[in-house]
Amino acid sequence: MHATYAGHLMRDRTSRRRFLAASATAVAAASAPARSLLAVAAAPDLAKLPYIDAHSHVWSPDTDRWKLAAGQTRDDLKPPSFTPEELFALAEPERVGRVVLIQHTVYHGFDNSYLLDCWKQYPGRFSIVGMIDDRLPDAGRKLRDLLPSGVRGLRITPRIRGEMWLEGTGMEDLWKTASETGQNMCCLIDVKELPKVDAMCQRHPGTPIVIDHFARVGVSGEIRDADVASLCSLAKNRNVAIKLSAYYALGKKQPPYDDLLPMIRRVLDAFGVERCMWASDSPYQVQPPNTYAASIALIRDLLSGISINDREWLLRKTAERVFFQ
Repeated sequence: MHATYAGHLMRDRTSRRRFLAASATAVAAASAPARSLLAVAAAPDLAKLPYIDAHSHVWSPDTDRWKLAAGQTRDDLKPPSFTPEELFALAEPERVGRVVLIQHTVYHGFDNSYLLDCWKQYPGRFSIVGMIDDRLPDAGRKLRDLLPSGVRGLRITPRIRGEMWLEGTGMEDLWKTASETGQNMCCLIDVKELPKVDAMCQRHPGTPIVIDHFARVGVSGEIRDADVASLCSLAKNRNVAIKLSAYYALGKKQPPYDDLLPMIRRVLDAFGVERCMWASDSPYQVQPPNTYAASIALIRDLLSGISINDREWLLRKTAERVFFQ
């Protein structure tokens, strides 16, 4: 790793650790009653389950306990259930022990309570990317307050507010706060939104950013050279990381997904392995003919020409740095 970049990462980690330490007492007091709602599981054996899935959704069929967003009913859940236990059943055979849980935009909106309960129930297994309505007062404070509860990132997307998704004082407050706390602004976007993200990077150079699913390059079925070049152009912003994920939705959309390897190699050349991380995007990744095993196999088994250490960055170290430290 480049010495300057390594020093930058170390400063970020130290700042985040200080904030977490300062918040530890408050977290213990706030979370103790909630822990009684669910049995707390043992921490994972990271020697046996070393890998990290940097992007998965979960939801419960118990919609009386964990309410769905307005207009959604239990019949809208597809699949009808995808709990942490169902995720573990797919992940653990592939030696995946930790997962970054992503707030589901449609099913739970800005209510992060189900993911927060999962984080409490399974210590050490999850990090959370939550959601906050930036149109409400004190958006930045709300983001800061969520950090001790495992929320290491914030999902932002034009799917809620269209072209105005990065505008407004609340969004500016969130980006400024994230530069102080080290929480990641996680962008669910299409390629056309990349210039807007680049502009925010220029205004907030200290804010860490994660781009989901290659910015959906190849969602049309065609992986266009100009789109890949646009994604790679973000690499000049040193705080941007990329999720190598959602293979079921990109290119040929069929396992073994080897048609995506040229794009993956270009992204790795641009960003380096220290800023790229594998993710599944379950449960969408596990709808036939797609499988969880095929997703991780693309990086673990089919991506040639990289070292063992580079593969460790893609399957563990980057996600660990970005979401678990």
